[in-house]
Amino acid sequence: MSLNPADDRLAALIRSELGDDILRPVSDRYLDEPRNRFVGHIGLLALPRNVEDVATLVRLAAAAQVPVVPYGGGTGLVGGQVMTQGPAPLLISLERMTAIRAVYPTENVLVAEAGAVLSDVQDAAGTADRLFPLSLAAQGSCRIGGNLSTNAGGVNVLRYGNARDLCLGLEAVLPDGQIWHGLSRLRKDNTGYDLRNLLIGAEGTLGIITAAALKLFPRPAATGTAVFQVPSPEAAIDLLAAARDQVGETVSTFELIHRQGLDFLTEVLPDVRQPFDVKPEWCVLIELGLPKGQLAADALTTLFEHAEAQGLVSDGVIAQSEAQRADLWAVRERIPEANRLIGSVSSHDISVPISRIPEFIRQGADVVAALGPFRINCFGHLGDGNLHYNVFPPKGQNRSDYEKERSLVKTAVHDLADRFDGSVSAEHGIGRLKTSDLEHYGDPAKLSAMRAIKAALDPKGIMNPGAVLKG
Repeated sequence: MSLNPADDRLAALIRSELGDDILRPVSDRYLDEPRNRFVGHIGLLALPRNVEDVATLVRLAAAAQVPVVPYGGGTGLVGGQVMTQGPAPLLISLERMTAIRAVYPTENVLVAEAGAVLSDVQDAAGTADRLFPLSLAAQGSCRIGGNLSTNAGGVNVLRYGNARDLCLGLEAVLPDGQIWHGLSRLRKDNTGYDLRNLLIGAEGTLGIITAAALKLFPRPAATGTAVFQVPSPEAAIDLLAAARDQVGETVSTFELIHRQGLDFLTEVLPDVRQPFDVKPEWCVLIELGLPKGQLAADALTTLFEHAEAQGLVSDGVIAQSEAQRADLWAVRERIPEANRLIGSVSSHDISVPISRIPEFIRQGADVVAALGPFRINCFGHLGDGNLHYNVFPPKGQNRSDYEKERSLVKTAVHDLADRFDGSVSAEHGIGRLKTSDLEHYGDPAKLSAMRAIKAALDPKGIMNPGAVLKG
């Protein structure tokens, strides 16, 4: 079905029903995305005040057969928030819908509107002496609706799960303009198809999330953070197993860091204080969140001593203060920033079964070396099998010098992940960047079911066309 551009006629209808305050001038920040791989176009920009406004906007767009692109914080890395082809869309930004509607401490539930910034959700939970554990590098600007629409991951997935696992209910506007009032706080509700999990991870292609009921957790009484040197990824995996044997599921973070990432920090972010005078080939960032009666520093010391005796670690730094903890976290959190400053030839958000990670890393180095003299920065969430496997030009050269090789590198890395029974999108989603990858690597039955669902819920194809599924 052909679509029409968001034009003056639609603008007049919107103003007639919602007033002059909804439509705003388009600025560059709505047209770009963080990696500068896509530049979007917009016919009209709308900033609704509430769910009823969103419903009216979608209803009018559906009647006019105008594409709709939902917009959260604009931090997505696969282009899901920018429409680059086809009729200029109506972009609906949720940035005015930021309310924390309610907090239920005894239920461990918080209800937030989709435009609430993730860090504000975390702060609201903290005010109630609770924890909302979703934690991302972009948490000061990403919004909870976008986090859910992309099923965001982050550094605490090991203990608490992805965004999907942290959501009990949703309020959303469907492609025909109906409001789904699904803000359930129930943890058991076995009444038919789970629309919540259908919309989470759909990247705005099946509707627009406008609010969510989110799971909270008790705040750990003690938090311990450390960086340990490990001789290899195999040792890192064994160290994770040892940590779980000793402290159970209190391991909230277990991040693998390669020397290349530390070298990048030295190269472009020398202000970052690194934990070791001599950079190790591999190290891991570990964080524990412990209940009352347990001392985090003691637990980490005991773990280090046990692991050292087993040959799994050779050196380590255990944070003795909040300032030291912040320094250790800065190393991990600023590696993506250093990556952007260096400029990757191709970046990959992949996952493979945890036990196969060491062999993937070994084979990946050979595969990439066969394509050119590239540098590899392999790091990420070892505890859930998610690696950020990014390939860079040689020192002193620019990624633009290797633009012709970009597709070859991406295909080689994704083919390898697929051979290892992995995924070519672990936590960033499909967006517009990986639609061809989904077609190539996706299970045919799954793709057929996805297309059927899309056609049933969005028969006019107005919701974020070109994202996730190819048109």
